[in-house]
Amino acid sequence: MSRVVDFVTVSTTGLEASPIAEALAGLRANEARYITNKYGTPFTVSTPGEDPETLAWVTEILQEERGIVIASPALEVSGFEADGIRFGYVFYASGLAINVMYTLADAGKRAVGFKLSLGMEIPEELSAFKFARQRSKLAGEIRGSYFVIKGEH
Repeated sequence: MSRVVDFVTVSTTGLEASPIAEALAGLRANEARYITNKYGTPFTVSTPGEDPETLAWVTEILQEERGIVIASPALEVSGFEADGIRFGYVFYASGLAINVMYTLADAGKRAVGFKLSLGMEIPEELSAFKFARQRSKLAGEIRGSYFVIKGEH
């Protein structure tokens, strides 16, 4: 069942299987606030079974662009379009959140972002990336990295 993420009252609903569910919920709320404020659209999440297309799209981009396979199971996904950009988010049990921003127009900006919840170690499959730190009122400290998408997806 799809549901809108409330970034005012942070909830672990849907993320209970994560050993760091509270930190991941803060990270998810941080993403929801960003999307809602920047694009004026509510941030809706589903289970991977309810939205397998978004999970498959993000997984394909990771595999084809960098040969990355995420070991942790996906708990929630979000896929939508806003302002000519296709977005795909996946939240993993490990505390990892991956987002894809894919401008639909030719020669637009396209990138994959990685964000690590507070208390999460860098997963082996992302060890080649350097992670910068940022502070968030909702998520505490977030470590993030990204890469630019070169191909068509």
